[in-house]
Amino acid sequence: MAGGITDTGELYSPYVGLVYMFNLIVGTGALTMPKAFATAGWLVSLILIMFLGFMSYMTTTFVMEAMAAANAQLRWKKMEKHKEDDDEDSSSGVSDSDVLLPDGYARSETRPILSVQRRGSPNIFEITERVEMGQMASMFFNKVGVNLFYFCIIIYLYGDLAIYAAAVPVSLMQVTCSVTGNHSCGVEDGTKYNDTDKCWGPIRRIDAYRLYLAAFILLLGPFTFFNVQKTKYLQIMTSLMRWIAFVIMIILALIHIGKGEGEGHPPLAQLSGIPNLFGVCVYSFMCQHSLPSLITPISKKQHVNKLVLLDYILILGFYSLLSFTAIYCFRNETLMDMYTLNFTNSNITNIAFIRYFLGLFPVFTISTNFPIIAVTLRNNWKTLFHREGGTYPWVVDRIVFPAITLIPPVLVAVCTHDLESLVGITGAYAGNGIQYIIPAFLAYCSRKDTQLVFGSGTVNNHLSPFRHIFWIWFVLLWSLFCFVFVTANIILSETKL
Repeated sequence: MAGGITDTGELYSPYVGLVYMFNLIVGTGALTMPKAFATAGWLVSLILIMFLGFMSYMTTTFVMEAMAAANAQLRWKKMEKHKEDDDEDSSSGVSDSDVLLPDGYARSETRPILSVQRRGSPNIFEITERVEMGQMASMFFNKVGVNLFYFCIIIYLYGDLAIYAAAVPVSLMQVTCSVTGNHSCGVEDGTKYNDTDKCWGPIRRIDAYRLYLAAFILLLGPFTFFNVQKTKYLQIMTSLMRWIAFVIMIILALIHIGKGEGEGHPPLAQLSGIPNLFGVCVYSFMCQHSLPSLITPISKKQHVNKLVLLDYILILGFYSLLSFTAIYCFRNETLMDMYTLNFTNSNITNIAFIRYFLGLFPVFTISTNFPIIAVTLRNNWKTLFHREGGTYPWVVDRIVFPAITLIPPVLVAVCTHDLESLVGITGAYAGNGIQYIIPAFLAYCSRKDTQLVFGSGTVNNHLSPFRHIFWIWFVLLWSLFCFVFVTANIILSETKL
């Protein structure tokens, strides 16, 4: 690991960054992907996930390009400020034209072109300072664009919290009710539980779900009112648990299929499942909003685009392996929204520890992430309404903002625990904006700003491989098509009901 400390913390090697990105992308969305594969058909699913992986990689390079442009802008402003300070300290060599030019944009137009080119050399675009997406939006977007950016981020984080708030109680309900209830797990006999089925005595499954939801919110909800930081050891623990769970599920499914006991017969294509598959895939490739924290500490970034491409290829292979083993191991009608729940009481394994570990795996990992996402959402609300130099009253700061953060996702979780739909809607709408629209506009606006400040001859050494304007328009048109397609499908589905 490379040494050195910056304002972003300790630097790490490109390969460590590759592992971190892999862990960031492969999360809760992967657990809902097998069900989405089964409902859309294996061929359609494979084609769509490959295409969406390509699109996500493209917009990831857009964000990295914008990060480099933002670093160059900040570095340029510091150079200009030092120049102005030097001019003020010097009593000689000050011309009237310099006094009349207050900013770097006007000043650069009067300086010799060679001076601008030297300052706009590739080194100025090195990504050494962490510039979050909100700061990039403030640098490159107008006021309306900044507000739309925060609106999109907030909606996405609300969706995240709703998914987390539903996933933990669903997992607890499935594990405890399938063991103590009156039925065997629906994985073996092809039946599925209804919310009105009994769980413990007179307690129905839906009642158990709501009890677990209440306990989850009472335990983790208060963290929204305080500051919480993800520790290094907590991240290591959750990553280790995630990989143990994924590896166990893949191995168990492969063994079951290898014995000729696989029950899955997935269709080739089923168009009705495509909209939800799209949302799940977009959600499962989401990393753009966390790239500044992930990419900036990488010590050597010369080949970062190639490493990111390798990461996407590995993730694509992993998603395909997980989903294909699932859809050929289990019958389509028995695959559950949270894939881990298929192993809680099935004939795949007789080891009780593995059943409980897989069934409760989302409980441990999601519970550690919920407070962090909640605090992030709360801080985004504060930033959206922040006025320069202003402070919030204590009640607004400590009560109102945490309340508006916590209440909406809890209400959603009370109304529905359909995880596949929650992930699909979050990915199809808010994920669409974060993964496609925002990166495309960041790339477009940062390129214009770079040309304005440094001149058209300056080249960003982190320029996206998809540098032609065609790709930006392609991403925007694709995002519009997806938005219209998913919305139309939801309307048609509601009309049929």
